[in-house]
Amino acid sequence: MAEKTYHDRVFELTKQIPRGRVCTYGIIADHLALGSARMVGWALNKSFGFINGVPAHRVVNRKGELSGRIHFGTPTMMQELLEAEGVEIVNDKVVHLEKVLWKPS
Repeated sequence: MAEKTYHDRVFELTKQIPRGRVCTYGIIADHLALGSARMVGWALNKSFGFINGVPAHRVVNRKGELSGRIHFGTPTMMQELLEAEGVEIVNDKVVHLEKVLWKPS
């Protein structure tokens, strides 16, 4: 069996983020001990949102901003998906990030 690629590892970890919670690019990068937050963003850009079950909308930048929103079908889709899960967004930013932030164990 082929070794998992960096993208595979990012996708697998992103799939573990529970509904109604978010994680950051940096937390994912640190957990995988490979690359940088920017590399995680590039990997998730290849996931095309929910294709292959990767909930890329649940990954935000370290400030809680929806920095990846431009890669979704519409500029508001990322926010709409998060709000449908109960995550409050104001001005393209997660409200009370510390309460909904998920960290892998």
